Amino acid sequence: MSSDRPRSYNLGDLFELVAASAPDRLCIAGGDLRYTFGAFDRRTNRVAQMLIGLGCEPGAKVAVYAWNRVEWAELFFGSFKARVVPINVNYRYVAHELEYLFDNSDSEVVIFERGFAPVIEEIRSKMTKVRTFVVMEDGTEHPTPWAQSYEELVGAQSDAAFDNDRSGDDLYFLYTGGTTGMPKGVMWRHEDIFFAALSSALGEPITSPEQIAERSLPVEFALPSLIIAPLMHGAAQWGMCNMLFAGGPVVLYTGHGFDAHEIWSIAEREKCMGITLVGDAMGRPLADALTDGSGSWDLSGVFRIGSGGGVFSPAVQQALKDALPHIMVMDSYGASETGAGGMATEGGARRFIVSPELQVLDENLVPIEPGSEQIGQLARTGHIPLGYYKDEEKTARTFPVDADGRRWSVPGDSASVDADGVVTMLGRGSQCINTGGEKVYPEEVEEALKAHPAVYDALVVGLPDERWGERVVAVVQPRAGMTPSLEDLATHCREFVAGYKVPRALTLVEQVKRSPSGKADYRWAKDAASVE
Repeated sequence: MSSDRPRSYNLGDLFELVAASAPDRLCIAGGDLRYTFGAFDRRTNRVAQMLIGLGCEPGAKVAVYAWNRVEWAELFFGSFKARVVPINVNYRYVAHELEYLFDNSDSEVVIFERGFAPVIEEIRSKMTKVRTFVVMEDGTEHPTPWAQSYEELVGAQSDAAFDNDRSGDDLYFLYTGGTTGMPKGVMWRHEDIFFAALSSALGEPITSPEQIAERSLPVEFALPSLIIAPLMHGAAQWGMCNMLFAGGPVVLYTGHGFDAHEIWSIAEREKCMGITLVGDAMGRPLADALTDGSGSWDLSGVFRIGSGGGVFSPAVQQALKDALPHIMVMDSYGASETGAGGMATEGGARRFIVSPELQVLDENLVPIEPGSEQIGQLARTGHIPLGYYKDEEKTARTFPVDADGRRWSVPGDSASVDADGVVTMLGRGSQCINTGGEKVYPEEVEEALKAHPAVYDALVVGLPDERWGERVVAVVQPRAGMTPSLEDLATHCREFVAGYKVPRALTLVEQVKRSPSGKADYRWAKDAASVE
């Protein structure tokens, strides 16, 4: 890239600045691939040129349908260099959901792993907006004569830097998991998502793009961070960017299933100093692997385990600290519509110290008084999304403007503010259970349930009740060989929550269903509970 061109807050520009400052430092590793910052920078130039060569104009949408792999990351940054919008595709989606996503996002190019070819084939004739399919090899042998080879296309490009008028106004999309309906595309400007979610490792906010290179970690502190969560979700994308923008290496977990033993082996082999995951769904099996005698690892170099996109219950947080007393276990608050903005205090009680841009608002969009015990909605102003792609109604509802003309992002997370300014997260308001006029937030009861020794995982839902309106129902995955009773769990829960929050019914399941990133599937839980 021309050295005299002013740099922008385009995420591709920012990566180039970091890469130029530490070209020989390890940047990213995953599976059999390893790149230094310089080599990865050149590789993403090739990817960008490939996309431009495929006819992608600035703002074009390119869907990435793959498990975690280094190519996912290079498509992420290569797209930004090409001023193209990468679309995250949930690899668990069935054909109907994929058809909706490709259509809603206006994806022109779909880049997919060969193993997903049968699903693509099922809906390909309906994907009228997609003009190019590109296939990445994954060891499977599904024929795709209608798709071009990813490696052949990338290999044919120049790896030289180039100018193309990148801007901090270029778009970054993050499609939500669709827990309240079909997926929604959250639209961010690059500059806004950078300051809202991708710069926490840099300390004080930078005042010019060029400063990002000056904030790179000293080489002795630039130790790898292991990203376990899938890159198709914001928690992993943001965790990756925070490390890379600080000049720190990233190691991707590329397994197609959650293997706690393999994850600890990677952490030991790569000498990872930090691990980024999502809540109990990943934290509990990792803690169990450390304590059940099934493996042994030298994890003396790990000093931070952080969760984004889902908090640790106190039981899981304590289990990790008991197994690795030297580590710091952290929760961070974030949402697709707000970015990141809070760090949990000790204790795993969903209490967060939040940045000044986040406030808890009442129904009139006025900040509630700290210490008032009033429940409001956590909201962010300043660097927030433009809205939901092609959905003006939901945009107006989620991004309202207050009486002073300030625009807020209010995704629906209920919270209160202590007198000292610490925010207690209560949960997504749409999942709140109303029983006899009292509000019950599922997360609080789930934490209590998961502290029981016979409970491996749990979700809590409300079902219709003639007397109370809704009754609290626990959907529990027991530990192997255990069968907890409703009486046992109710007695246990009374030690942690008020009586009206205690489950009145229990459904035992073989496995609690969650998304690949660990997020709860409350629609499934309600269906499971209704069967009983």
